[in-house]
Amino acid sequence: MAIVEKTLVYSDGDAVLEAFYAFDDHVSGRRPAVLISHAWAGRDNFVMDKARKIAGLGYVGFALDMYGQGVLGSSKEENAKLMHPFMADRAKLQQRIKAAFMTAKQLSWVDGQNIAAMGFCFGGLCVLDLARTGAGLKGVVSFHGLLGAPGNTRGVNIKAKILALHGHDDPMAPPEHVLAFQDEMTRAGADWQFISYGNTLHAFTNPVANDPDFGTVYQADADRRSWLAMQNFLAEILPKP
Repeated sequence: MAIVEKTLVYSDGDAVLEAFYAFDDHVSGRRPAVLISHAWAGRDNFVMDKARKIAGLGYVGFALDMYGQGVLGSSKEENAKLMHPFMADRAKLQQRIKAAFMTAKQLSWVDGQNIAAMGFCFGGLCVLDLARTGAGLKGVVSFHGLLGAPGNTRGVNIKAKILALHGHDDPMAPPEHVLAFQDEMTRAGADWQFISYGNTLHAFTNPVANDPDFGTVYQADADRRSWLAMQNFLAEILPKP
């Protein structure tokens, strides 16, 4: 197995974006792809590493870019400033991630009929919103994602299967958000699963998360269990590479 790594410049309107993608060159022909949407800091090493791991499973791992080529936040304040325009305008968020989806579909290594998406924190919200638009994905996985409905997709039938992986004690997605999300998914006709990990806060997959006052703490067991749940989900919804 040899993992090939590449970057790709693409656009959404006037915004110039840069994806990182990886694939195993020992896998012949086109194969399923998994979009990977970053947390609020931007397309960083964390999601690039996830793309490599996805490539190791035989898929194309495509770490998309929501903010712009080379744009990364370095503090909570900067991250919040970068994320805010997309939280305030969910149509803008949906258009931005759709641009990544359409770009990935055109890659010569990708089976465009078999694409899934996964995301972390803000990225979890992004992939859920992509599904909420009715996009032709096989499925999406949200890791400790924000859950609030966008308000512009009511009545849209969700085609993608949904797996939400959640810390029960996540202050950014409290129980009332969970119940509202589950009701929303049911109304949209989605095939959905929701797994809660007890005694687990936000950002539980990120080894550098260590801010209990902010609600972000790494939890090794939840990290391991959620990754296994994701692998099982991908094996169910995508053809074997």
